[in-house]
Amino acid sequence: MTERQPTPPPAHGGATHGGETSDDADFQHNVRDLGDVPSVEVISRSAVMLMSAAAERLGLSAEDPETSPARDLDEARRLITALAGLVTASVEYLGPHAGPLRDGLQSLQRAFREYSAVPDAPGKGPGEKYTGPVY
Repeated sequence: MTERQPTPPPAHGGATHGGETSDDADFQHNVRDLGDVPSVEVISRSAVMLMSAAAERLGLSAEDPETSPARDLDEARRLITALAGLVTASVEYLGPHAGPLRDGLQSLQRAFREYSAVPDAPGKGPGEKYTGPVY
């Protein structure tokens, strides 16, 4: 499997070189074999993606989370639960990355509790079956 690494858009609009567009050449140059990516990096990237998506669904990217058009607590619950499962299951492999990921997870769990019209009972919030109660 390969993963495309982010690259800035070409300034020349994808000109061709020998039948291959510069976009194709950029892609080939920036393809990274996932077999070469350490597992901790794959897990960490996945966790960061889940965190970012959950934060977006909680409305945290907006000036006023209450009025964010992206706010969807049901979706946030799913993402936070998935994040909790990933972090809990892989904590022994994360080394120094475990602490910041756990902190981020707890922050999302607290934000969810704060934004819920009817907060879940302790231990029943998103991901708390994996992490334990978050107050």
